[in-house]
Formats: sequence, C-alpha cells, structure tokens
Amino acid sequence: MDKQKIEQAVEMIIEAIGEDKNREGLLETPARVARMYEEIFAGLGKTAEEHLSKTFEITEDNIVVVKDIDFYSMCEHHFLPFYGKAHIAYIPNEKVAGLSKLARTVETYAKKPQLQERLSIEIADAMMKYLEPKGVLVVIEAEHMCMNMRGVKKPGSKTVTSVARGVLETDEKQKQEAFRLIEF
Repeated sequence: MDKQKIEQAVEMIIEAIGEDKNREGLLETPARVARMYEEIFAGLGKTAEEHLSKTFEITEDNIVVVKDIDFYSMCEHHFLPFYGKAHIAYIPNEKVAGLSKLARTVETYAKKPQLQERLSIEIADAMMKYLEPKGVLVVIEAEHMCMNMRGVKKPGSKTVTSVARGVLETDEKQKQEAFRLIEF
C-alpha cells in the first residue's frame, strides 16, 4: 500500500472541499487516513487459506453454525463503511476448522473495498475451497452508511444476502435446517 500517495490524495481532497489543510485539526489528517486505510484494507490480496488450512478430523457430519460474527467493510462505490453480522453454517466432510478461523475468514474478505453480495460469495467459496465441507451457507446482514448518510437517507435499513454451496444449496431440507439454526 502506498501510504504517501494516500496522504497526498487526502490533502488534495481537503483542499478541494475548500478547507485549510494547515488548520490545526487537519494537519495530521492525511497521515491518519493513510494509517487507517492500511488497517481497514488489510485484506487486499489475501485469501482465507491460512485460516482454513489447519483442520481437525471429525467423524460426525452435523451442521456447524457460527453466527453473529461482527464485521465492517468499505463500500467500493462510495468508500463509506458498511457493517453488520455474518453467519456461517456448514456441514463438515471429515474435518472442521477452529471456530475463530471462520471469524478470521470473514475479516479477511471484509477488509477491502467490497460489495456485500461479493463478500458473501467470497466467504462461501473460500469455505468450499479450503475446508471442503459437504455444504456451506453464508448469510450477511449489514447496514450501509451510503444509504444512511447520502442519497436515499434511510438509516436503520439493513441488507441481507445469502449464498449456499454444496448440499446446502441442493438439499432443501438441510438448507432450511441451516437457516433455522441461523434464525433466518
């Protein structure tokens, strides 16, 4: 990440909106924004392989659900935050990942300019690729600041996306059970 370019760009924005870049409260803003972007875009160029490659053997194939995984991301259209909760259900295929690894998977794909729809897909596809379960269901509910602060201005509205893969896409009974466990 080129923090110097980010600082220069933020300085240009400050000037473009008619603010004084030398005003006390704005003097360090370009550097602060560059450091913030380095943190909130830490998922750029990364995959969940490191999180999902360490697994534990299991003989049962009962549904595993991790729900209410808090996340934040940045809408790629307006560079405003969206945030909410991700819920992941999967049916193991002789192996499981540590529960925290699912939260880290969400974080990896959320920490970049993103669309909620794509975030759901990337999480589900990573689960299928690296964990190889019989099926996976990802549900994300999020509030988008680009809908709260600008345009339509509808604070409190939530967007819900879901993506199913494997038997949780093809077997309606198992899919409904996964939704029930997530409570959707």
